Amino acid sequence: MTKLVPSLQTTGLETDYPKGALIEPHSHDVHQIVHSLSGVMRVTAEPGTWVVAPGRALWLPAGSVHDIRCTTAVSMRTVYVDGHHPKLPDICAVWRVTPLLREVLLRLATGPSKEMRQPLIDLLVMEAIQLEPSPLQLPRPKDQRLRRAMAIVTADPGAPHALKHLAGEVGASARTLMRLFEAETGETYRQWRRQVRMALALERLAEGHSVTTTALDLGYQSPSAFVQAFRETFGETPGAYVRGR
Repeated sequence: MTKLVPSLQTTGLETDYPKGALIEPHSHDVHQIVHSLSGVMRVTAEPGTWVVAPGRALWLPAGSVHDIRCTTAVSMRTVYVDGHHPKLPDICAVWRVTPLLREVLLRLATGPSKEMRQPLIDLLVMEAIQLEPSPLQLPRPKDQRLRRAMAIVTADPGAPHALKHLAGEVGASARTLMRLFEAETGETYRQWRRQVRMALALERLAEGHSVTTTALDLGYQSPSAFVQAFRETFGETPGAYVRGR
């Protein structure tokens, strides 16, 4: 006998926040989709931190304890999803929002008519289940030395930060710090550092900084090197990203 999938219900919310606003740690009994209409947020949940910029949306499963920091002024559109669908994620995920999904999220956030709600929910599910999660996630390590090392790099992403020198600053050997990165993030130090730079790049571009300024601020030797790294991470150039916001 085929098991029927319970129907989903949604409610929406439109909220604007000033730069620097903090939504304290909390959770919901339902799933949540957080979409940035404009501005950039950092959302931290148990697995890590995600950057939610224009053109991106974060899926938060029910019960996920999270906080939201607005690194710029933010126009947030939120859709709460009550129910279960076997193809929707059971972990946090950032999606690159398609034009259709964007319009669906905006309509659901503003409270559509009863007649329109179910077709919009159907479109939401059909679009969401075929999206690939963004590769950009900054894990939250348990080791205090690794946390300090990450904080040093994030505070000054344009500095060289050689692994050996960084290890000395946090009281570990280079080999130990290298093992910690791989064990707690699943990435090498170089791979993790690139993720940090890309996360910060989204914030800077959303704030209106030029590609050249962003590249140099983040320590790239040339704008072309930055553009290549951005394309490899997000599948598009920084210019295309800015135009598509």
